Amino acid sequence: MKLFSHLKIQFFILLTSFTGFVSAQTIQPQQPDSTTASPVSVMKLRGQNPPTVKSFIVPAVLVSYGLLSLGNNAIRTLDFNTRAELQEDHPLFANHVDNYLQFAPMVAVYGLNLAGVKGKHGVVDQTALYLLSFGIMGATTGTIKRLADRPRPDGSNNYSFPSGHTANAFAAAEFLNQEYRDVSPWIGYAGYTVATATGVLRMYNNKHWVSDVVAGAGIGIASTKIAYLIYPHLRKLVIGKQSMQYSMVPMYQQKAAGIAFSGTF
Repeated sequence: MKLFSHLKIQFFILLTSFTGFVSAQTIQPQQPDSTTASPVSVMKLRGQNPPTVKSFIVPAVLVSYGLLSLGNNAIRTLDFNTRAELQEDHPLFANHVDNYLQFAPMVAVYGLNLAGVKGKHGVVDQTALYLLSFGIMGATTGTIKRLADRPRPDGSNNYSFPSGHTANAFAAAEFLNQEYRDVSPWIGYAGYTVATATGVLRMYNNKHWVSDVVAGAGIGIASTKIAYLIYPHLRKLVIGKQSMQYSMVPMYQQKAAGIAFSGTF
């Protein structure tokens, strides 16, 4: 049992390292020549560094790991052993904060905007990017869930693989990272930490196997990267070269708090 505990700890360290590596792959923007660049030219670079093919390696590895677990092999054995130990150590664990935690990185993007910390895109484009990412992620996980037909650890249904909560959390974390990687790498790290916690809670709540969570992480990351690759082309098709002007400010009126948004397209 002690040996298996060490293996489990090493596995979670590996998963965290994978997600950290994804952040590192996209965290460093292209730096202009300091002898010729002005603050204005530096700002123009923002939004012009979309994900590269190389940055898809890690999510591809995560998804591949999950797909391998659909067979009868050591990866699937690790699923059963991990679930058995979690249930043995925490048989009554029931904390459903993961239902809300999965959205935290996305909420952070809008919170930072309200605080005056500007991301790579404006709020309208950010919202469109997130919805596109969410749509890709949702369609992908929904399709695979039906095809895989894997029972959940608690036996509640056959939609275990991959983890939708984890996919959503990592899609949101990559969204946060893409928008604010030029501001600070720690913002991206925080998003991935929250996403990893969401996946771990799904296992503790007996809703998913380890491989479900790993595959969900890969799908979520890849979905947002794909959204950032195709969005500029979709935007150009829809509105052409039109500019968008808008403002979003917090407001308080008649004892009610809210957000005032106005824009012209």
